[in-house]
Parts: sequence; structure tokens; C-alpha cells
Amino acid sequence: MQFFSGSSAVDISPSPAAPPGTASGLSGNNANMLYIFNRSGVCLLYREWHRPLRTLDANQDQKLMFGLLFSLRSFTAKMDPTSVDKGNLGVPLLPGQGCSFYSFRTNTYKLSFMESPSGIKLILITHPKTSDHQESLKHIYNLYVEYVVKNPLYVPGTPIKSELFDTNLDQYVKTLI
Repeated sequence: MQFFSGSSAVDISPSPAAPPGTASGLSGNNANMLYIFNRSGVCLLYREWHRPLRTLDANQDQKLMFGLLFSLRSFTAKMDPTSVDKGNLGVPLLPGQGCSFYSFRTNTYKLSFMESPSGIKLILITHPKTSDHQESLKHIYNLYVEYVVKNPLYVPGTPIKSELFDTNLDQYVKTLI
């Protein structure tokens, strides 16, 4: 995109260049961050692989992310053209209830979202020019079920502290990068 100011042209790129292989559809998705929330909004896991700027503390960041998801999900359900009963904006929805969103893109990142029937919410933040991540989120959810939910020592609703899960998650994310 070019903006003209006087006699000189200024070139402004709307988003950063894609990492090698992402814009052309080849493998490589450049995962930056992952959040896993339970249905109550408790962050069970936050993992970052690449975050160039940190402006908030972790607790505030997690609250803002869950609030964003809550608002977007409520908004999409309210705007659903197929539903007669719109309900009130801001009222919590049950998993699978109403219209939902899967991703959105800004000029600096892409947020991909998946919610399981049990209310577990997975959020993957990647480069803005990456492709769809629904299959990646399903794979991460399967890792969560296999190494966290099936672990008899895990107490539901507590932060995830499983070395097997961490190892397998990191190995899987490396295949995305």
C-alpha cells in the first residue's frame, strides 16, 4: 500500500512478512503462544514460544484473553442469523450453544480458537499469514486428554503440570514452526 505525501511516496506494509513457507501453503506455522482455559475462565496452561514484546503481567494477560473470548463468543451468538432466540448480550453460553467463531486476524497476529464439549478452550496465537489451525488445535486437545485428563494424579481445574504433556506439546509445535 502506498501513501503519497507531497512529492515522495511512502511504502507501508499492512502486516509483517510471513515466515518462510507459511504464506505459500507449505509446512511451517510459527506458533507464538498457547492458552488453555477451563469453562470457569481459569487458565490451566499458558505457553509461549515467541513473544517479542511483553507489556502485561501474566495474570492480567490471561484475564484479558478470556474476556476477549467471552465477548466475541457472546457477540457471534447474538448476531447469529439462524437463531430466533437471541438472548442477552454478555450472558454466558454453554459449550456448543449458539454461533461461534474459529479465528480472527489482525495485522500482527492470528488467533485460532477451539472449544471442546466439556468447555475447555484452546487459543493458539500465530503469525497473521498462517493457514487454518483447527486440526492443530484438535491435536493439542488430544494431547491434553491423553496426558492430562487421563492422568490419575491430575486434579481438574488446577494448572497443568505434566512433563509428558509439555514434552509432546513442544515436539508437536516444533513441527508447526
